[in-house]
Amino acid sequence: MRLNYHHLYYFWTVARLGHLTRAAESLHVSQSALSGQIKKLEENLGHELFTREGRRLKLTEAGRLAFSYAEEIFRQGEELHALFRSGTQAQRDILRVGSVATLSRNFQEAFLKPLMGRRDLDLKLASGSLEDLLRRLSAHRLDLILSNQPVQGDEHNPWRSKRLARQPVSVIGPPGLPDMEDVPGCLHERNLIVPGPDSHIRQGFDQLCEYYDIYPNIIAEVDDMAMMRLLTRDSGQVAVLPPVVVRDELNSGVLQHYGALPGVFEEFYAISIKRQFPRELVTQLLNQPAGELLSYLPDAGIALAGNS
Repeated sequence: MRLNYHHLYYFWTVARLGHLTRAAESLHVSQSALSGQIKKLEENLGHELFTREGRRLKLTEAGRLAFSYAEEIFRQGEELHALFRSGTQAQRDILRVGSVATLSRNFQEAFLKPLMGRRDLDLKLASGSLEDLLRRLSAHRLDLILSNQPVQGDEHNPWRSKRLARQPVSVIGPPGLPDMEDVPGCLHERNLIVPGPDSHIRQGFDQLCEYYDIYPNIIAEVDDMAMMRLLTRDSGQVAVLPPVVVRDELNSGVLQHYGALPGVFEEFYAISIKRQFPRELVTQLLNQPAGELLSYLPDAGIALAGNS
């Protein structure tokens, strides 16, 4: 039996949206009709394509494979339409990258820099919680996730994590502060801006303080690195954060690096789904040297760990 591309298009729409009701509304058909079309496609292919998790639909292993083919088929269909409409072939690739909301914007920018200015590429960026982004990755609505923690995949979710870079977390503040030579001892009873309690950086910092018997005066706990950058730059206070977050301020001299905290690191990961035929574009991004992603001051004496 030949493949019914009308059924495949319905499946592709449901897989992209992850929700039968929204897909039916988008396609202007009833939910029962849409379910029937997908059932016929499953019978044609001989495999179930979705499993239900509450009110949401989740792709099976066969569904993920079918979706990857459908993506390519309908992308080429859009190119064909553009060719006859304009007389020129579009040949535009699409890359969808998600980033956890707490990740440094400077790191994200450095990671995506090789793609900037490419006229043959549509780059789509999203931000959110790791849980939400993983759902979108599993539904093939994202190609890659940038995160500050790895995830463990399984047979149902073949996620794979690659560490892109590793950087010591540092003490950073306004230039010229007195009594800042002894890190971390200088933090005892000092006003301090730190990451929120759920951050792995904060957990490492708390363990460090306990080990060295240090009791800083925590004046702000910040989950979002963009806000932490602003507070560190504008408040006149000292902060605990990865130097890449305030790279521009360190370069310009607005802030000063006072020292790395021993044993406290920020790690940067790329999370993807294992594919039989990896995309060349993604491979290019994943193979960037760590130094290019984190470099900001060549003489700052901060070690940059390579890929692993």
